[in-house]
Amino acid sequence: MPQASTIFALSSAPGRSALAVFRVSGPAAGEAIDRMAGPRAPPRRAALRNIRHPETGELLDQGLVLWFAGPHSETGEDMAEFHVHGGRAVTLAMLRALAAIPGARLAEPGEFARRAFENGKIDLTQAEAIADLVDAETEAQARQALRQAGGALAKLYESWRARLIEALALSEAAIDFSDEGDVSDQACNRARAIVVTLAEALRQHLDDGRRGEILREGFHVVIAGPPNVGKSSLLNALARRDAAIVSDEAGTTRDVIEVKLDLGGLPVVLSDTAGIRAAEGKVEREGIRRTIARAGAADLVLWMMDAADPQPDLPADLAAQGGHTLRVLNKTDLMRARPDLRPGWLGLSLRTGDGLAELVRVIEGEARSRIGIDEAPVITQARHRQQLGICLDTLEAYLAGSPDDMELRAEDLRRAGTALGRITGRVDVEDVLDQVFARFCIGK
Repeated sequence: MPQASTIFALSSAPGRSALAVFRVSGPAAGEAIDRMAGPRAPPRRAALRNIRHPETGELLDQGLVLWFAGPHSETGEDMAEFHVHGGRAVTLAMLRALAAIPGARLAEPGEFARRAFENGKIDLTQAEAIADLVDAETEAQARQALRQAGGALAKLYESWRARLIEALALSEAAIDFSDEGDVSDQACNRARAIVVTLAEALRQHLDDGRRGEILREGFHVVIAGPPNVGKSSLLNALARRDAAIVSDEAGTTRDVIEVKLDLGGLPVVLSDTAGIRAAEGKVEREGIRRTIARAGAADLVLWMMDAADPQPDLPADLAAQGGHTLRVLNKTDLMRARPDLRPGWLGLSLRTGDGLAELVRVIEGEARSRIGIDEAPVITQARHRQQLGICLDTLEAYLAGSPDDMELRAEDLRRAGTALGRITGRVDVEDVLDQVFARFCIGK
């Protein structure tokens, strides 16, 4: 993305609204204010201005205009903001007017955040956190994204990288003074002590049960069981809408149906699946295959049974997955006597609603147990986990290698530092930049 260009975009949500915010970043940002809503107010001070087309002088709206002189701005460049009314006509007129500024063009997705990264305003973990904050649907997701956007994860990784650099400097010193045995041995021993501590910290950080990623992506719950036990009815009851078709006909659900829930501020992704039985049709068999595959990847499986004919044993393919399963006995209202629930089973009547609140409480408890409430920085991206794994593998290679091969051990430390640097963007990461910023919305 060429830095000489000036970019602009609607940064508030599209559609009819009370206000619309347009952002401009680049060398022509000041000119945009001068020609459309001059004179410029002092930096960071909102000024009420008549906003006009830069070529025709046509009045477009009256709104607030702000000027941010670079490098003291979000992107590190000159920036301008126009806060106008959010009607469709005003929005379209503003886009046409900004496009008439020489050298200005519509921003690409994530381009504002990418310029902030390239100008040293944020690192990659903070950029990813901004995107997560925009996408957050629950309070817990927003809190995690805010912590990361505030630099908590970057500070942890940069502190580890600083320790690696210290160990590398000691290793280089050992090589330089290899003819002085005492100096070389002391430097090697100090470097090794640093690596031992770092390797243990990395192991503990990686052994987190993926709780940061689960919070970011959602705690996945799959409803599985034989046909006609109430799986789709349970999905609809928890979603509080008719998300799935309910029918007495076996095999109605053929594909996986998902809904997103907010349980106690935690994101839960609930999946209704095809009833598991010896199906004859190809379509239903494919649906059952997908059920087993989805259940194998789930954080929790709700195995639903009919109270009149409970089938607690999981199918062999599903039992082999070894995931956490909660058995739910439905249609308890049809039983003459209260069903005898085994330890760990839940009774439920979707017709009367009896037991539904308890099931929600249990699901929320399972999600909270997996995600945890620790405020410490956690891994939130698969990209982070991959690079941390490379770093740990390289440190373990350092510890397992011969101390006499000092040049090779120094190379191990360089590779470990590079892996950590790729997380925050402190080394050449051009290959991951497009992936990171492509998921941003335009204007961010």
